[in-house]
Amino acid sequence: MRSRSAMRLTLAAALGLVAAVAVTAAPAWAHVQVSADKAQAGATNVTVSFNGEAESTTAGIKSEQVFLPDGITANQVHQGKLPAGWTFTTAPDNFTVAGPALPVGTDAVWSVVIDKLPANATQLVFKTIETYGNGEVDRWITEQQPGQPEPEHPAPVLKLAAAAPTSAAPTSTAPTSAAPVPQSSAVVSATSPGGDGGSSSWVWWVLGAVVVLAAIATAVILVRRRGRPAA
Repeated sequence: MRSRSAMRLTLAAALGLVAAVAVTAAPAWAHVQVSADKAQAGATNVTVSFNGEAESTTAGIKSEQVFLPDGITANQVHQGKLPAGWTFTTAPDNFTVAGPALPVGTDAVWSVVIDKLPANATQLVFKTIETYGNGEVDRWITEQQPGQPEPEHPAPVLKLAAAAPTSAAPTSTAPTSAAPVPQSSAVVSATSPGGDGGSSSWVWWVLGAVVVLAAIATAVILVRRRGRPAA
């Protein structure tokens, strides 16, 4: 009998240890999750959607306060879709969506529109404070550290693709007017008074006059010889 009792006690202790380990190792299922229709650095007019998972079994979620990451200001954030009856308000570094408490176990789902995401960011951390109708508060604000296990209440993180490359400004291809080609000053008109053509023409005129005078003189001599009587 004693051996059976000892076995039962040992089995009960083992089951209790297994249950304790299972509870300790179980992940925190409730989170606030974030996504975007254009998850890219520098993107404009981006719809960012949130999902606050309900974890309370006694009260529903009544508000979500979201703190804005560096590079985004409250005036860049605008209301998107909200749960029925909820309103959207902003403060210098955050925005809040709130209203009547949702039914127990119902996730809070909402969205906002952001004018432009930071151009050099690789991720955006949206720390969120979730409040239930009974006053219970969950603070999803702990940032994940590289190489470390996920914290108990991790902050929602939106991973971003690199910004789209910008095209270089086009260079002007307008043609430039060609400079006029100057005329050579060495070219002289053939009829120019100072040109060689003028000198050559003058020489020919002189030669022609000499030939004409010579012909006249010859004719005069011949006529005189014919007019003399024979001896």
